[in-house]
Amino acid sequence: MKTLIVYAHPEPKSLNGSLKDLAVSTLTKAGHEVRVSDLYAMRWKATVDAADYGPSASSPLRVPKDSGRAFETGTLTPDVRAEQEKLLWADTIIFQFPLWWYTMPAILKGWVDRVFTYRFAYGVGEHSAVKYGERFGEGTLAGRRALLSVTVGGPESHYAERGINGPIDDLLFPIQHGILYYPGIEVLPPFVLYGTDRTTGDDWPDIAKAWEQRLLTLETTEPIPFRRQNFGDYEIPSLNLKEGLEPAGRSGFRLHVRA
Repeated sequence: MKTLIVYAHPEPKSLNGSLKDLAVSTLTKAGHEVRVSDLYAMRWKATVDAADYGPSASSPLRVPKDSGRAFETGTLTPDVRAEQEKLLWADTIIFQFPLWWYTMPAILKGWVDRVFTYRFAYGVGEHSAVKYGERFGEGTLAGRRALLSVTVGGPESHYAERGINGPIDDLLFPIQHGILYYPGIEVLPPFVLYGTDRTTGDDWPDIAKAWEQRLLTLETTEPIPFRRQNFGDYEIPSLNLKEGLEPAGRSGFRLHVRA
C-alpha cells in the first residue's frame, strides 16, 4: 500500500502522536510506503482566503468557483497542491486525531476546506436526468480507502445508541460520508479509543496490539457499505432514498448504509 497519514494533534508525545508513530513503523516494516502530513508541525494554515487561489481569485471572492479555476489552471498555493498530490499518490489514507467538541480539530477541518477544492474533490462529472455528478461512491478519489483513527475522552457508554453524546457512528457520519465518501473514497470502520482522558502507560501494550492488528488488516477490511448515489437507490434529482429500500425501523443517517 501507499499510505498517507494526516495527523492532527499539537503534542508529539500524546497518545495520538504514539498512534501515528506506530502506524508509520508498522506499515513500513510490512513493506508499505508511508507519507505523513503532520499538520501542527507543518504550521498548516487552516483558513481559506484569496491567497489560496493566486491570480484565479476573484473580487469579491467566490470560494467554489475560484478554487476550481485555480485547480484547473495550476495556480493553487503550493501547500494545497502538495496535499492534493499526496492524496492522488495514496491508495490508503489514515486520519489520526482526537475528537474535540464532537468533531475533528479545527486545523484538520481547515485542511479539508483548503485541499478538497472544487473540480478536485467536488463539482465533477455529468449532471443529467439520470446522474447527479460523480460523488458518493464515484469521483476524483475513487479507488482509495480511508480510516479514521480517533481518540475520545469519554467512556464508550456515552457514545452508544442511548448515550448522552449520541452514537459514535452518527458523530462521525459527516466526516466519513460527507467528506470522504463524497469524492469517492471507500471508508473503513473507524478505530476508536474511548476513555483516553484516563489512559495510562499501562494501557499502551493492549492499545498498540489492537492498533497493529487493524493496520495489518487494512487491505482485507470491508468498507462501510454506504449507498452509491447514481446506482438506483436514490431518486434523481431529489436525491431522496427510494421508498421501500430501508430495513424496517431504520431512520436517520443509517438509511444511507446498505443492510
